[in-house]
Amino acid sequence: MSGITAREAIPAGALNLLSECIHAAPRARLLIVEEPDGGGYYDNETPRLAASAGRALGLRVYETVAPTSVATSDEIDDFVETLRGFDHVLFFSRIGDQIRFSQLPGMPKATMCYALSREMLFGPFGAACHHGMCELKTAIDEAFYRADYVTVTCPRGTSFEGRPRFGPGGPIDVTLQRFPMLVPRPVPSAGMRGRIAISRFLVGTGSRHYEPYWLALEQDVFACVEDNRIVDITGPADVAAAVGRHYRQVARRFGIDPWYVHSWHAGIHPGCGFDRVAQEDILRWSGSAFGSPRILHFHTCGDYAPGEISWNLFDPTVTVDGIALWEHGVLHPERLPGGADLLSRHPKLAALVRAPRRDVGVD
Repeated sequence: MSGITAREAIPAGALNLLSECIHAAPRARLLIVEEPDGGGYYDNETPRLAASAGRALGLRVYETVAPTSVATSDEIDDFVETLRGFDHVLFFSRIGDQIRFSQLPGMPKATMCYALSREMLFGPFGAACHHGMCELKTAIDEAFYRADYVTVTCPRGTSFEGRPRFGPGGPIDVTLQRFPMLVPRPVPSAGMRGRIAISRFLVGTGSRHYEPYWLALEQDVFACVEDNRIVDITGPADVAAAVGRHYRQVARRFGIDPWYVHSWHAGIHPGCGFDRVAQEDILRWSGSAFGSPRILHFHTCGDYAPGEISWNLFDPTVTVDGIALWEHGVLHPERLPGGADLLSRHPKLAALVRAPRRDVGVD
C-alpha cells in the first residue's frame, strides 16, 4: 500500500460517516452499538467495517451489543446509562431509531446509521455528499416553515392541503444525528385537511415494536383528515373495517389516541431505494426505504412523532406556495430558493439528483 495513506484506503461511505457526519477526532472515544448476530436487520459485517475504519482514523473504538428494542421509559433510562463516558455513540441498531425523538439528559452525542448493509454504506447511499444533504434538508425545512399553502397529491388519489401550523418552537426534529440524511423535519398535519390514499399496507414507524407490526391491504382506502384527526375511513367496507381494528388494537396496547395524525414528510435522498419486494422484508423496508423521494409517509396513531402507524404514499407531488418541490416522486432541489447554488456547490450531490435511484420495493 506504498504511497496510500490510511485515510485514503478507507471506503468513501465510511469516511463520510466518521469524518463528515460525526466529525470524530483522533483519540475520541466512539461506541458502536450493534444488534445481536443473526438479527436479520443489519448485516453483522457493516458495523465491524465501520469500527475498523474508525481505528484507522485514530479513534478509540468500542463495540457493544444492545437489544433490538426497549419497551418502557425505565428501560430507556437504564440503556442510556450504559452509554455515558463516550464522546460519541454510533447506532447500527434499531434501538437508536426508537429513541430518535426522545429527550435524553446525559446522553452523549449520537448518530443513527441507516446503512443496513455493506453495499448501502459503501455505495452511493452512504457516499452521498453529507454536507450537501444537510444543506438540502435545511433549505426544505425553511421552505415549509415559511409556506402559506402546501398541497400533497399522489397517483392513487390523495388530496391534502392547507397551511401547516407549526408550534411555538418551530418544526420538531430528532435528537440524534442521522446518517445518511434522509428526510426533512416533519411537517405538522395541523392546519391541513383532505383525504389520503392508503395503499398496499400499514406498517409501524420504528418507535415501538408490536405484533402484528403491519397490515396488508388488498384494496385502497382513504383516510379523511382534518387538522390532526382521522374523521373517517372510506373505501371497501371490509378493508376499512380491518384498518379500524388494527388502529384500535395498537392504540389499546400503548394507551394512545388511535385517530391522531401528527405530521408527515417525504424522502430527500436520491440514492435511497430498496431492491426487494417490500412485503418480503417489511421491517427492513420500513426502516430504510423512507428516505427515497418516491415515498412520503405520515406519522399516525399517537399524538407524538413518529406515532405508531405510518401511511406511505408513492410518487407524491408536493407543492409549496405553488412550486412543486417533489413532482411525481422526483425531488427538484433547484426549485428551492438558493437551490441552484446549493447544487453547484455540491456537484456530486447534483449528479445524484440528476440520476436518482427509482426502485423502492413496490413496483
